[in-house]
Amino acid sequence: MRGVLPDHAIRAMLERGEIRAGLPPDEDQVQPASLDLRLGTTAWRVRASFLAGNGARVLDRCREFEMHQVDLTRGAVLEQGCVYVVRLMESLALPKEIHAVANARSSTGRLDLLTRTITDGGAEFDRIAPGYTGPLYAEICPRSFSVLVRPGMRLNQIRFRRGQATLSDADLRTRHAHSPLVSGQAVIDDGMGFSVDLLPKGDDLVGYRAKPHTGVIDLDRLGSYAPGEFWDALRTRTGRIILDPGAFYILVSREAVTIPPDCAAEMAPYLAMAGEFRVHYAGFFDPGFGHADAGGAGARAVLEVRCHEAPFVLEHGQVVGRLMYERMVAPPDRLYGADLASTYQGQGLKLSKHFQDANGGQVA
Repeated sequence: MRGVLPDHAIRAMLERGEIRAGLPPDEDQVQPASLDLRLGTTAWRVRASFLAGNGARVLDRCREFEMHQVDLTRGAVLEQGCVYVVRLMESLALPKEIHAVANARSSTGRLDLLTRTITDGGAEFDRIAPGYTGPLYAEICPRSFSVLVRPGMRLNQIRFRRGQATLSDADLRTRHAHSPLVSGQAVIDDGMGFSVDLLPKGDDLVGYRAKPHTGVIDLDRLGSYAPGEFWDALRTRTGRIILDPGAFYILVSREAVTIPPDCAAEMAPYLAMAGEFRVHYAGFFDPGFGHADAGGAGARAVLEVRCHEAPFVLEHGQVVGRLMYERMVAPPDRLYGADLASTYQGQGLKLSKHFQDANGGQVA
């Protein structure tokens, strides 16, 4: 059957050696429709981002573009604006009918930490060819904040697929009519559209903008940092903000999103807007996100936004992205938010889990 492989299929791949690692997997490393990937012990500081290309190894490319190596064993700072390549603990020996796609984890994207997966012979970021056998590497570029990392940290994740099983617009309309996939009126056009909320009820806080020249964020410290040291709050009562080129923003969707147990989803940029700004860095949505059976009643999509060439006026209700729903090969054993430490189930506008909430506690 075509579709995304669930958690129990991923565990079977680990047992068969189709996913390999020098250390046993962490207890919570397998997610409902993905596997978290762990950093290894060495980072290469390289002159520029690259792809290995046909017939080439990432390791050889690292040596070609290397400026210096960084030992992560005792923790090391990856500096803002620099490009690093880290070999991951996991490697693959995929069956010929299985391919994979990788993405940054939610907390990684919310820190503006550009993280992409590259492979030997790879010609695309975050795309792993059917039957690929070899190591995995993470390219890491901290855009807004320097970060302290250690081996075993999980910045990106991988999702395995057998064929393609993207739901058509007709499928989405039928499902939405039976059980709503988003709150409000559905905008279905090559996926499920979603818009930005710039008129929240009872408040004028609409988002956050990353500050320049901040301190280092230790990725192991959760609920430790005061938001005001790293972020400027964005407030408006007009339903409109102007995005500055090069600045990074955390915003939230107007719609509450639901991912049924038999589906997974991935956020994609809204094509008409792609020339002005990028609307996501971490795009996986697991089965059960926002679903009533997993303790949710719809959850907002947090938008990680960076404007490109020119200042851009963003207005309340403007469609800025779309969700591409895919069928699962089978439902997972556990849904997102059900018996899992699911930080962002039922979320609204939220920073990453490294920051305190308004009362000084961890962002829940």
